[in-house]
Amino acid sequence: MTTGRIWVFLGGATSAVTGLVLTYNTTFGNVLYLITFVTMCVMAWMAVARIEAGPDRRPWMLAATAQTLWLLGDSIELAYSYLSSAGAPPVGPADVFWLSGYLLLAVGLIMMARRRAPGHLRGAVLDGLTLTVAAGLASWQFLISPMLGAGLTVAESVVPPLYPIADVALLAGVLFIALSPGGRGTPTRLLLGAVGLYLAIDVAYNVLPLFLDYGIVARIGPLIMLGNALIIAASLHPARAELTSPGRRVNVLHPSRVLFLGLAFLTAPTLSVVKSGVDHNAVIALVATALSTAFVLARFTIAVREQERAQAQLAHQARHDPLTGLANRSVLTDRLERPGPVAVLYLDLDGFKEVNDTYGHEAGDLVLSTVATRLSAAVRTTDLVVRLGGDEFVLLCPDLPQAEAIHLAERVLGDVARPIEFRGTVLDIGASVGIAEDAPDRDVLRTADLAMYEAKKQGRGRWVVAGSPSDH
Repeated sequence: MTTGRIWVFLGGATSAVTGLVLTYNTTFGNVLYLITFVTMCVMAWMAVARIEAGPDRRPWMLAATAQTLWLLGDSIELAYSYLSSAGAPPVGPADVFWLSGYLLLAVGLIMMARRRAPGHLRGAVLDGLTLTVAAGLASWQFLISPMLGAGLTVAESVVPPLYPIADVALLAGVLFIALSPGGRGTPTRLLLGAVGLYLAIDVAYNVLPLFLDYGIVARIGPLIMLGNALIIAASLHPARAELTSPGRRVNVLHPSRVLFLGLAFLTAPTLSVVKSGVDHNAVIALVATALSTAFVLARFTIAVREQERAQAQLAHQARHDPLTGLANRSVLTDRLERPGPVAVLYLDLDGFKEVNDTYGHEAGDLVLSTVATRLSAAVRTTDLVVRLGGDEFVLLCPDLPQAEAIHLAERVLGDVARPIEFRGTVLDIGASVGIAEDAPDRDVLRTADLAMYEAKKQGRGRWVVAGSPSDH
């Protein structure tokens, strides 16, 4: 589905949810609710069917199953309201379907996180669990503990607290995705928005009755449909693979992670102060704890930043030539493995050995650095300039036709041959260029290398196209 149609679908879903809120708890509203929910579930399964069978489909299957289970739970609840004079019981069969849906969605989120960061999820899991424990502690103090001491039946004491626990599991799953490597495009934002909406609805159900009449609070229930629509939109999006495909690992500590960790560390002392009562000594202790936490996290951030810079420097050195700063053979190998047509220009300098022998390595280094600068200025931003070693260079040019590759070779020959001054002396340097185009039946780098040797045999300042009788 195109992105335009997805936004149209979300607009329609928003309109439908608005209607459900306005007609809540009426027969018409209940019928419309079921029709809308059934439609959402059908679309969720249609979206799953569009995804190729395999590991990438499984998380979306769990999300669609979760929505179906929630529909069954709501249907049972509505059946009680119409068929039983006593109405729906406080705890009943509907809770089994609702809680099972939470569990399956949380498992689906964790599966996505594992697919996004295979072997690199440890940091996201630790950060996510830190925040989850803090949220779990708050849920225990304000939501679960009061239920356990309310003198209810065993079922009424056990089942309702399972919902905050399910929310904590859902929070853990969404944090694993949010903190893991991988794309952060529209599908990811849609999915995170959906789960965030589910959590916000559940928190509102527990908190808002303290301030508002429950008849008003109950009207937020249909908003869960909007969360379902966001998940369906994410599964239909053309870029949905970013949620289930390995992402590029980024060894950078985002400031938000430090902020979240700080808030998590302060959760326990803050809740203790709230529970025991706010007095002068408690406030001082809480402020001191906050300052200590800030200092520890600041020192931690500084240490991590220093390590990141050291790792970045080592990574750069491993993939770049120390003299010229150009990419090295490992970078070239990676780029050659990418699909798509490329033209390769293989350069070998003419007269470099004589300069090195006559004027020394300092002059040779000047020649290499100057040639590197001139080559970088001659190519497009999408091209790659590589120093293979010694006086050999490679230009890798994606989607460059042969005629333009020849034009580039002629320009390069002219640029390299321009005078280079060294201590009052003009160094005489030229180049020979071999040109080859990528083809499935040959090694393009080796082919360009052979063409370069053919050019070198014909004299200084020549280029040869591999497989072509014409040369210059």
